Amino acid sequence: MEEFKEPEMKISAEEMASARIPLRYRDYCAHMLVPLNKCRHRTMYMPWKCEEERHAYEECQYKDFMRRSKMLAQIKEQAK
Repeated sequence: MEEFKEPEMKISAEEMASARIPLRYRDYCAHMLVPLNKCRHRTMYMPWKCEEERHAYEECQYKDFMRRSKMLAQIKEQAK
């Protein structure tokens, strides 16, 4: 079986608090949310702006979801 290791937090709790990131978004991709939110604020949330930052953040969210899904599948398999 594959052993899953916990990813590293790349931003501290203090940095997340100073960036005013809501608690529900303080996950392993929060370090990508800070520049995305700055870009959104700078461009007044125009949907066609900040595409690179948004894509990078959404890709990080997807990879984290896949990691957690595989980990859950492995736990369920071990429980059988």
